[in-house]
Amino acid sequence: MFFIKFIQIIIPIALIGTILLQVQGSGLSRTFGGGGEFYRSKQSIEKILIWATVVLAFLFGLISLLFSAK
Repeated sequence: MFFIKFIQIIIPIALIGTILLQVQGSGLSRTFGGGGEFYRSKQSIEKILIWATVVLAFLFGLISLLFSAK
């Protein structure tokens, strides 16, 4: 039972974090204070953030639906 409540807290926090990392127009390197290029992997990191956001949003919606039926 504790594990389920823990998941209900962690998924929304992780979702908020991934959304906040996707600063519109400035890129990931500016988020952490850097002004330069982020080692050529900037686009791949942003793609991972987008996919993580989609997966976390799906899990958040699924968990919300499952526990609203109780």
